Amino acid sequence: MTTTAPTNAPFADARALGLAHYAARGVLEHVLARHGSTFQQQVALRAALTADTPQAPDDLVAQVQGSLKADPSDIRATLDELLAKQLLDTDGAHLRPTDAGRELLATVGAESAPISARIWGGIPAEDLAAAGRVLALVAERANAELAALTA
Repeated sequence: MTTTAPTNAPFADARALGLAHYAARGVLEHVLARHGSTFQQQVALRAALTADTPQAPDDLVAQVQGSLKADPSDIRATLDELLAKQLLDTDGAHLRPTDAGRELLATVGAESAPISARIWGGIPAEDLAAAGRVLALVAERANAELAALTA
């Protein structure tokens, strides 16, 4: 199925980006809720899972904060929730995902994959490449502005 943008398609702007983000996030949050998990928990658990080595809690907080721009105390509470749910475990001074944490991410990934395929399917590769370039530039500029605001 090939989808083409209507000729009256809106230009990409902050509102369009936000609406797309929250629509896609809403889908993922619905899947996560079936497993008693939250978006922030999933982001933190994925950060721990994809790290090359076990991460210290402060390193995970910094990584999640870089992604979500969330308050560090909220992220620390999220890590505590993941420890309480036995999705993360301590390894000395580091945190690592448990088998249950890995299984949760695999299950959520498997459940959300067909939905993602329907959402992203049929979008021409050149459109995805252009969108990727624009979104990377917007993220870079927004991160720079946020850094200036919080300096």
